[in-house]
Amino acid sequence: MPTAIVTGQPVPGSSVESDLRSLGFDVRTAESTAEAETLLAAAPAGDRVAVVDAGFVGHVHALRLGLTDPRFPLAAVPGAVTAQPAARQALTRAVARETSSGGGTAVAVGSLADRIVTELDADGSEVHRPELGSLVAVVPADPQARNEARQAVAAVDDEAVRLKSAVKSRDGFFTTHCISPYSRYIARWCARRGLTPNQVTTASLLTALIAAGCAATGTRGGFIAAGVLLIASFVLDCTDGQLARYALKYSTLGAWLDATFDRAKEYAYYAGLALGAARGGHDDVWVLALGAMVLQTCRHVVDFSFNEANHDATANTSPTAALSDKLDSVGWTVWVRRMIVLPIGERWAMIAVLTAFTTPRITFYALLVGCAFAATYTTAGRVLRSLTRKARRTDRAAQALADLADSGPLAEAVGRVARRGLPGLAVPAVALLGGAAVVACSVFSPYGSVVPVIGALGYVLTSALAVARPLKGALDWLVPPFFRAAEYGTVLALAGKAGVNGALPAAFGLVAAVAYHHYDTVYRIRGNAGASPAWLVRSIGGHDGRTLLVAVLAAALTAAQFKAALTVLAVVVALLVLVESIRFWVSAGAPAVHDEGETA
Repeated sequence: MPTAIVTGQPVPGSSVESDLRSLGFDVRTAESTAEAETLLAAAPAGDRVAVVDAGFVGHVHALRLGLTDPRFPLAAVPGAVTAQPAARQALTRAVARETSSGGGTAVAVGSLADRIVTELDADGSEVHRPELGSLVAVVPADPQARNEARQAVAAVDDEAVRLKSAVKSRDGFFTTHCISPYSRYIARWCARRGLTPNQVTTASLLTALIAAGCAATGTRGGFIAAGVLLIASFVLDCTDGQLARYALKYSTLGAWLDATFDRAKEYAYYAGLALGAARGGHDDVWVLALGAMVLQTCRHVVDFSFNEANHDATANTSPTAALSDKLDSVGWTVWVRRMIVLPIGERWAMIAVLTAFTTPRITFYALLVGCAFAATYTTAGRVLRSLTRKARRTDRAAQALADLADSGPLAEAVGRVARRGLPGLAVPAVALLGGAAVVACSVFSPYGSVVPVIGALGYVLTSALAVARPLKGALDWLVPPFFRAAEYGTVLALAGKAGVNGALPAAFGLVAAVAYHHYDTVYRIRGNAGASPAWLVRSIGGHDGRTLLVAVLAAALTAAQFKAALTVLAVVVALLVLVESIRFWVSAGAPAVHDEGETA
């Protein structure tokens, strides 16, 4: 149980001790800094500890934000400071310095908690200070100020603020206006019954899988049920994040589940639609399902690569970005610009409605057109920003892009020969040309031809040249998405050329397994935990090795054998990446992050 040490002279009528107990703290009192230091040393080493001024006046939710958020080792609000076990040593040093400097008496001036925060800042420790907005958190200096603070507390409904803050500040139109007005109350209902965000996330996954199963029946009733259940899954998907923010129940496991289940739900639903089309109308839309997954995954890689390349860049200015910010200041343009990028809320609503009232083929056509337009709009804007901005990218950004590139042993070996690399805009240009060439060879050659193998060998060379030097150029963030499009597109083209039942579903499974690996890499990088281990990347060949292997298999095997080979390859890759991913995300060393993910 966490320990809260309330310091200073008790204040008649104060509710601070009961408020702390309601938040789960074991409350201890200390009238001096020396006594607080003693109690701090006696607190269990593996638990959170907080120091709170007895004169604190404020909302319970202000204390909750400042003292219970698991994401930050050190956090504070006026009159209160907390440390998790990893930061206990820093807190202990700050309290000890405060004691030795003469602050160890009951008559010391000011709040002890605030003086400790000053010491922590001076020590270079990073102290999180949550945005309180209209919430009150103060230590009044006299009775009049105390009365005014209590009146300010009474004037603000902290439960209303808590509910409002449970919703993401930037969300899509559909989510903001059609889901969040009631899903926040579902989140509160879950919190009051002790449900965790992970349980709600799992419920969302199961609901989506049932929806995919309904779609796979191929009947109109099944399609209608699938559309309804997909929307229900999305409501739960919004609820889990709102529950995490409402109850401040963030976890490492939750970050992993939230980051990966959205993709698992959407891509499983694509597979369900393809199965339903084949069963109900004898319509083979597997190529559309796989194409939708490829396009959507590449869209996300563009997002990830651009953000990683620029989030810590210095002198990061652009007139295009300034214009974008100006447009966001005009009310109606904000919603239009959020909708046309087809975020997950709008995308799932469209898929659900089209599933219920049309056919899987029409659903995929609409999805492909919408996602292609959104990808063109966002990528064009980011290219324009990159070309007009003055930015110096860091070594960390270059390393992140290299990790996202997912180069294997072949590309690394060739890269060691071509150490100088390519200049400027030649890097993304060569990556694009090499990827386009191998896909074109796969599309325009008959099945069994060696032409795709030649294209894949050229792709290994061009991809090695593209990453031979640090990716710090203006458009180098395009390299990872070009690699993704090349690999996934080659698998799609060769499986389609095989012309045998089961080849495209096998390719769908392989791309899904590889895409999971790439998403897993993204969230490791976002958690500052580095990329996937080198042994895993080498074991599954890197994007270049897998592309060459698939091309060789298509040239050397019959169509039926190729289908079997793709299935085996999908299973092997899935097992390797899943086992390593699960091991990492449930380990003590995984980053304790809560990623907001794609805009809902």
